[in-house]
Amino acid sequence: MDHIVTVQDAVTAAECFDLMEPTKTELDAIDVEMPVILADVDLLDAHILTLDRTPNELDVRRIRRARRRALAARVALLNRTTEQAGGAA
Repeated sequence: MDHIVTVQDAVTAAECFDLMEPTKTELDAIDVEMPVILADVDLLDAHILTLDRTPNELDVRRIRRARRRALAARVALLNRTTEQAGGAA
């Protein structure tokens, strides 16, 4: 019979290493994408507000603004990565 303790010891031992921490490159990539992430969170928040009711005109405007901000953040990220890659083809 296999005991779960042996598996737990292996998992605990693996967590002791720094293998679970993100690298500096990964953290830098997250920082670059943070405006997109925050804009998407705002869009989700706007949608969540209307889950349990019919959206009124203010809700519709809030969602529309959040959607525009999310799209603008994505375009800015795409333009930034294109400029860093050496320009468009």
